[in-house]
Amino acid sequence: MRSLSEWYNDIFASTAVASYREDERIFRTRFMRTWFVIFLCVVAAINLASLFGVGANEYHYFIGNLILVNLISAIGLQLLVGFTGLLSLGHAAFMGVGAYTSALLITEVGCPFSLSILAGGAAAALCGLIVGIPSLRIKGFYLMVATLAFQFVIEYTIIHWEGLTRGIRGIELPTPHLFGIPLEKNQAYFIFVFLLAVFFMWGAKNLTRSKIGRAFIAVRDNDISAEIIGIPIFRYKLMAFAVSAFYAGVGGAVFAGLLRTAIPEDYVFLNSIIFLAMVLVGGLGRLVGTVFGVIFVTLVPVLLDLLVSYIAHAFDPNFTVYMGPMKELVFGGLIILFIIFEPEGLVGIWIRLRDYFKIWPLPYISE
Repeated sequence: MRSLSEWYNDIFASTAVASYREDERIFRTRFMRTWFVIFLCVVAAINLASLFGVGANEYHYFIGNLILVNLISAIGLQLLVGFTGLLSLGHAAFMGVGAYTSALLITEVGCPFSLSILAGGAAAALCGLIVGIPSLRIKGFYLMVATLAFQFVIEYTIIHWEGLTRGIRGIELPTPHLFGIPLEKNQAYFIFVFLLAVFFMWGAKNLTRSKIGRAFIAVRDNDISAEIIGIPIFRYKLMAFAVSAFYAGVGGAVFAGLLRTAIPEDYVFLNSIIFLAMVLVGGLGRLVGTVFGVIFVTLVPVLLDLLVSYIAHAFDPNFTVYMGPMKELVFGGLIILFIIFEPEGLVGIWIRLRDYFKIWPLPYISE
């Protein structure tokens, strides 16, 4: 008969692995695989229930689409900032490149939606390679300023090159089709973006556990030591910029398809700050932290809007006038508090909770 500790070790297996091949696995333990399957089943159940008018409506699916689009883009920034240690304030610009490339290909060339997404990612990746060139000589604050300059160049180009981008009017897009299937409703679009986000998360997880991902981490921890042991740091810095920009470009193209338009104000400097906040609040160097950060930063403004609307409806209709600016202050204050008091981000809280319940109620069993 098996002992209790043996059953425990089967369910909550340690993340320590015995071989390099095992270390590269996406799901290292049965516990992780089980929770992922449960998560997929819950998402499928929600979608099936909504077909019968139960559960989520179109507004809920729209918010879900926003979270997933932001997640795709934020994963790219996490790979650049969290895993490679290269600061960037131009992530929204890469999204803009992807969005406008996709929009122009659809409206001017008649390119299919799926191919336009890949083209948007490729165009953004090319820009990422160009922006990454200064990383050969500069890093830290100075590299961040270089990415900030790129952000403003793209903003200016989108607004003033009216012959191509149509200026502040933006580019209107038709209903996207995927292999002949119209993605007209938010629910249909949610299924597509959900599968895309899972695929890109899987790709990022594979990347971080590969030779390339380990080189990224070596560059982040100490680029001089990495170069001494033979890692071509400039090549991997360029690769990090290209991969990060590709994720952002795909996210921008998918976002334009969601809104059926590509307009300049969706890709301004403020959005670059918001994406950086998602990564910081979630936790640097942790892909699961990116998920937490995206959900938090996306949902908090929505919840604050609902709270203000409820109070205004219950007490004073003019309350929204007074509390409008307060929402931004509360949102910014929450981010600052996280950075100060929880530098590891939401993923740090998650790890502590996970480790606590790993041994509860059997604290004498070691991990």
